[in-house]
Amino acid sequence: MTSKNTVCLWYERDALEAAQFYAKTFPESSVGAVHRAPGDFPSGKEGDVLTVEFTVMGIPCLGLNGGPAFRHNEAFSFQVATDDQAETDRLWDAIIGNGGQASQCGWCKDKWGLSWQITPRALMAAIADPDGAAAKRAFQAMMQMGKIDIARIEAARRG
Repeated sequence: MTSKNTVCLWYERDALEAAQFYAKTFPESSVGAVHRAPGDFPSGKEGDVLTVEFTVMGIPCLGLNGGPAFRHNEAFSFQVATDDQAETDRLWDAIIGNGGQASQCGWCKDKWGLSWQITPRALMAAIADPDGAAAKRAFQAMMQMGKIDIARIEAARRG
């Protein structure tokens, strides 16, 4: 691991599976070193996968198979800026289609409970529109959505 700052993500026992899914799904993502436990530990045995080094969209991460003591929650999420509806659909559908859960306003969870915000750049531009009324309309449209629909956001922005 060469990065000075790495995001450590706690998994019950599926860090390698999660890392492989992220590498397959997101650009600029890969799986690096897999480290096996040199001895028994509270949630595993010697030789089990203990940690996995991986990168998600250029962000260095370490997956730790730490057992069931801690769960992911919405206090941490990856926010993924998408360029168009096709990319938004592909990423959202990949997460949901792999055992994940849809939520609101572009948020979803993968099957390991990690939260993702699949956020079109068009949405961010719309809610930051200098025309406060346009921004409010776009924001109100977003509040009614699960996966973000860029055409509906742009229509709301235009009024």
